[in-house]
Amino acid sequence: MKGLIVNSFSLPGGTWTLGDMTVTRVGYGAMQLAGPGVMGPPADRDAALAVLREAVDLGITHVDTAHAYGPGVTNALIREALHPYPGSLHVVTKVGATRDEHGGWPPAREPDQLRRAVDENLESLGLDTLDLVHLRLGNAGGPQAGSLARAFETLVELQRQGVIRHLGVSNATAEQVAEAQSIAPIVSVQNMYNLAHRHDDALIDRLAAENVAYVPFFPLGGFSPLQSEALSAVAARLNATPISVALAWLLQRSPNILLIPGTSSVSHLRENVAGAGPSLSDEDVAELEKIGGRA
Repeated sequence: MKGLIVNSFSLPGGTWTLGDMTVTRVGYGAMQLAGPGVMGPPADRDAALAVLREAVDLGITHVDTAHAYGPGVTNALIREALHPYPGSLHVVTKVGATRDEHGGWPPAREPDQLRRAVDENLESLGLDTLDLVHLRLGNAGGPQAGSLARAFETLVELQRQGVIRHLGVSNATAEQVAEAQSIAPIVSVQNMYNLAHRHDDALIDRLAAENVAYVPFFPLGGFSPLQSEALSAVAARLNATPISVALAWLLQRSPNILLIPGTSSVSHLRENVAGAGPSLSDEDVAELEKIGGRA
C-alpha cells in the first residue's frame, strides 16, 4: 500500500456518531494482540504495540477491547502504547464473560461480577470513565434467549455513577436488544455478522433507522476465514483481495455498520484499512448476496 494516504478524513466509510462521540467507521479490534486462543501475552510485544500506534497514526478513532482478552493483556498493551489517549480516540470494551484455566469463556453477569469487570477495565486501561461498555450475552456458541434486565440494570447504575459513558449489548438476540432499549438508551450492538452469516439483516435495518450502530465481530469469518467462489470472483474483477471486498461490502451494506477487523501485523492493518475502500457495483453486490443465500 505504498503511497497510501489515510487519515480520519479519508478513511473508508467516513464517520459515525456514538451518542456524543464521533468515531471512524473503520476501527480496530484488539483481540488478536493476545496470545494463542486469546490467552497470555503476544509472541512479539513490540509488534503488538506498533500495531496500536499505527492504528492511531492512520486516523482510526475506535479501538475495541475487553479485559477478558488475555485476560488483561490487550488492555495493558493499549495503555502502554497509547496512554495518555488522544482526545479523538475512543476505547470500547465489553463485560459479561471471563476466562477459565482451559481458555473457555464462562458467563460473568452477576452484579458483583459486572462491577468488578468495569473496575478491572478502568484500572487496566488507565481511565476514570469508560467511553462505551457492551454487555456480552449468550456464550461462545452465540446468542441465547433470556432476559438481560438484571445485568443491564447493573451497568445502567454504573453509568449513573459516571464510570460508564455509553452502553451497548453484544452477542444479543433482537429481543434482548429491544429489552435493553426499554431500560436505557444504547448506542451500539456488537454481534457476529458477515457475508456468510446474515441472520441480523432485519436488526441492522431497524437500528439504522434509530441511529444505533451495528458492529460486526468476525467480519471476515473469524477463526474460519470466509471462502467463497463469488467473493473470489468479485475480488478478481476489482483487482482486490477477498478480504477487501468483504469489508467494503459491510461498509456499503448499511451506514450504521462500524468495522473492527483485528490483526497483529502492521502491514495487514494497513491492508485492511485501505482494502475497505473499493466501491461495489450493483452487479458486485448481487453476486456477493449469493454467499448468504439472499439471491
